Order: sequence, then C-alpha cells, then structure tokens
Amino acid sequence: MAVTITDLTGQYSIAIDALVDTGSTLTSIAGDILAQLHIEPQERRRFRLGDDSVTEYPVGFARLSYQGHECAISVAFLPPGAEPLVGATTLESLGLAIDPVSRRLYPVDLLLK
Repeated sequence: MAVTITDLTGQYSIAIDALVDTGSTLTSIAGDILAQLHIEPQERRRFRLGDDSVTEYPVGFARLSYQGHECAISVAFLPPGAEPLVGATTLESLGLAIDPVSRRLYPVDLLLK
C-alpha cells in the first residue's frame, strides 16, 4: 500500500510502501523515518507482539494519506529498518476495509449511532 506520511503541520512528508496488518492496532513506522519528518514521541504504549511477548514503543501523531483518503493517526516508533505497517485503527479512520479474496481495499461507510 503506497501511503504518504506527513507531520501534523503539513511541512514534512514522505511516501512509503507499507503492509496492511489488521492484526496490528496502530500504524507503525521506523523511528528514524519519523524523525526525518520531525514527528516526536508523545508517550510510550504497551504492545503485545505476535509471539505473545509484551514490549513498549514510543507513540506520536502524524497524518496518513492514501488515494485521496486522509486522517490523523497515532503511530508507533519501531526500530530502524522495521517494515512499515498500516494498522486496523488507521484503516477504520480512512473509511477503508479489506476484501481478503481480491486483497484490495475498498471504501466503507463510517458508523455513527
């Protein structure tokens, strides 16, 4: 998935390829890339990893855009070289869902009840 990550002021941005990972809550990007965008950690959060271990990563705020859809997101700062992942909350905020058969994203209505 080709996305653009931007700092909240819109001054710095970078286009990256990221995997969609609905098993991840937040979007996660290597901290060195986020530092280039002048995105700074605001807090530390606990994450349960695929092997069931628990660790902490810094979390900050950014904007993510994908094919005309854009939203503000929480983003986890991963170690340098880590593969960028777009998590479930970002997909929901963008109003997108996954068709697992075609492996494509499609727009969905947001819920408000």
